[in-house]
Amino acid sequence: MVTNQKKSRNSASVLNLDTSIEYLKGIGPERAKLIKNVLGISTVEDFLNFYPIRYLDKSKIYKIKDLKEGLPDVQLKGKIKELKEIGTGRTKRLSGKFQDETGTVDLVWFQYSQWLKDQLPVNREILIFGKASFFNNQFSMAHPEIEIEEKREQENYLKPIYPSSEKLTKRGLNQKFFQNLLKNICLQIPILIQENLPDYLMKFLKLMSRQQAFLNIHFPENMTHFEAADRRLKFEEAFFFQLGYGLKKQYHQTNSQGNPFPVVGDYFNNFYENFLPFDLTSAQKRVLKEIRTDMKRPVQMNRLLQGDVGSGKTMVALLSMLIAMDNGFQSCMMAPTEILAQQHFSGISELLAGTGITVKLLTGSTKNSERKIIHEELSGGELSILVGTHAVLEDIVQFKNLGLAIIDEQHRFGVAQRAKLWAKNRIPPHILVMTATPIPRTLAMSFYSDLDVSVIDEMPAGRKPIITAHRKEKDRISVYNFCRDEIIKGRQIYFVYPLIEESETLDYKNLMEGFDHILQHFSDYNVTMLHGRMLPAEKDAAMQYFASGKAQIMVATTVIEVGVNVPNASVMVIESAERFGLSQLHQLRGRVGRGAEQSYCILMTSDKLSNESRKRIKTMCETNDGFKISEVDMQLRGPGDILGTQQSGVVDYKRLDLVQDAKIIKASKETVEKIISKDPFLSHPDHLAMKYYYQKQYRGKNKWGKIS
Repeated sequence: MVTNQKKSRNSASVLNLDTSIEYLKGIGPERAKLIKNVLGISTVEDFLNFYPIRYLDKSKIYKIKDLKEGLPDVQLKGKIKELKEIGTGRTKRLSGKFQDETGTVDLVWFQYSQWLKDQLPVNREILIFGKASFFNNQFSMAHPEIEIEEKREQENYLKPIYPSSEKLTKRGLNQKFFQNLLKNICLQIPILIQENLPDYLMKFLKLMSRQQAFLNIHFPENMTHFEAADRRLKFEEAFFFQLGYGLKKQYHQTNSQGNPFPVVGDYFNNFYENFLPFDLTSAQKRVLKEIRTDMKRPVQMNRLLQGDVGSGKTMVALLSMLIAMDNGFQSCMMAPTEILAQQHFSGISELLAGTGITVKLLTGSTKNSERKIIHEELSGGELSILVGTHAVLEDIVQFKNLGLAIIDEQHRFGVAQRAKLWAKNRIPPHILVMTATPIPRTLAMSFYSDLDVSVIDEMPAGRKPIITAHRKEKDRISVYNFCRDEIIKGRQIYFVYPLIEESETLDYKNLMEGFDHILQHFSDYNVTMLHGRMLPAEKDAAMQYFASGKAQIMVATTVIEVGVNVPNASVMVIESAERFGLSQLHQLRGRVGRGAEQSYCILMTSDKLSNESRKRIKTMCETNDGFKISEVDMQLRGPGDILGTQQSGVVDYKRLDLVQDAKIIKASKETVEKIISKDPFLSHPDHLAMKYYYQKQYRGKNKWGKIS
């Protein structure tokens, strides 16, 4: 290990973390430019954070006869006896026979250059290292690492393998180069690396020191040392991200002014006692109590409300708006699309029918005459509840006293757009953000730690779980017959086709062909169609035609993912289901199962599915739990996609894995909460190094969770 080597400053000049890599031995300006372009590394600190992707254990040499399936990377000693090129064009590959005294292993290079071919040492004693795969009763090794026996160094550590590329290798920047470079840098770790966590915390959590962690992440003696280093560095990453959120949340709670809502009065009580159409679930009551507690305080509420499709978030939002009215304040609910805004408006208007409370809708399609009335009633205070889209953000829209802002599916709005809504009142309104996209636990802990989170984890009574089935093209007639049986029972059917931006024209064609196909097979029933190219008035007419029961079948694109609430619809047929993500499939499935009758979701796919598609379909058939689905979705797609396109670049953890490292994230979050509760300004001597490190490294890097 490097710590055992003589720490001589003669082997490398004295460095600091900001030293440019061009001044490192063996690099210079040209190579520095290449490394920066390919790997994004420009300083010594970047190189310390340039972690190995795996390690080679050179302590054991296997015999070919001892190989067996399932072994990790192995080292063999012998000779390449034969080397030849096979195939032409794209299928061209380089093949070799490697032998020791006990047997033969096939070697193969699928992508290779003439330079590589010329460098391969045929009939010389060498060591090869790689993954031995077993196929057709023969072991083979693809792209093995090769070392000439007489030049081999004796090493008492696991050899690191770093990310690289053919472009670097051709310029002599191979693994040997990076290993030697990092050895020289690691010699100066006692000078370069200072501790950034308190001693008491490292002892309590049994964490390796920071200096030892960097030494052992690059040149570990064994896997135990590596695992301890890995745990320390992962915890450090999670801890400082959580610290940023914790400090922001603490600042918000002590410095962010809000209008207190101390009263629960006539508007709320009259609706709750006389107009509530069903009993609230215990989860809805719990969440409402959390919101009520927040809004009592003279501090701006900053709360995220998670709830699966159909769990009753809109009812909680309405009751919160009635509390705002009881305290003399206006409320606004903003949705990302006209269809979703229309659904919220219709649902809230229906619930408030007979109460004397007026709700109005403001979207891009609102007529100028109606828009003028809304503007006047808002600024005058006559209108207490407004539902709208981005149109609400226009400067001309002025509230008299906006006290509560509710945003549905907030990840579809940019930070600047949301900030416009907060500025609609002198004292910022309370903020309630809602999402029907279940957020995996580790993602919520990592990216929404500055928010208070409420979860509605219970469905309304009487809802039957949706039965989901997977069917292929050969099953189409039986699927149609099943749909026909449901229509005979008085139910309605959705047929949904994918619409993906990259191939919108093709998908539109598929939709129209599908519509014609459905018309042929269901000629005795009324069929309507809904897609994104239709004008708003056409969409409304199609939705109304289906919702009224006049049409038995709706053929649509994913425009119905949100926005259509037809309790009588009992079957959702999703065509080409393998082309949808898990979250989208789950959202679409939520369009049925909204009434008391048993509902079904049928996933139609092609016969050939990728492993990932097969897992998505299997997950959908096995569970209706949105949170379980979101966990699988994150494993398959990664956190960036789940956070949404607005925030897809934020997952820049270097070591932490949001899927695998839930325990570390939880421990870091709990640790930060304890520290901030006792020392909110990090002024205790034990915390100063931690504070300075955060200010230098992390401040400003975790703004994406910011809501207010």
